[in-house]
Amino acid sequence: MARNWISDDALQAARMALDGLSLRQQVISRNLANVDTPGYRAQQVKFEDTLKQVFQRKKGVELEKSHQAHLASPARRVGFQVSQRPGGSLRADLNSVDIDVELLEMNETGIQYQALTQSVSKKLALLKTIASSR
Repeated sequence: MARNWISDDALQAARMALDGLSLRQQVISRNLANVDTPGYRAQQVKFEDTLKQVFQRKKGVELEKSHQAHLASPARRVGFQVSQRPGGSLRADLNSVDIDVELLEMNETGIQYQALTQSVSKKLALLKTIASSR
């Protein structure tokens, strides 16, 4: 019996991880945009533990539609959360954004995103090769 490659756990995990990484980049961009905003507290996205819990349950993730024509973001379905970044030094204006930390996080996230998209691309190319050889 043929497996449904769309429901493959590795592809689901990759899709959700890409959504988590994308959300993380958005939050980092927001932090950088507010580097000079008095009172702004840096935020973060930690999604790895949530992603691990989803796949440890071995139930998979139900696809839910937010509109008839498209699917909802997996990040919303599994509940990736944006939270205040702990620690960090507060400046006199009570802003906690550290530009060095944000740039480091942005670079790390970009590298992770690129590596994951390359991995998914290779898996999909393999599936395409398998399907076309039948």
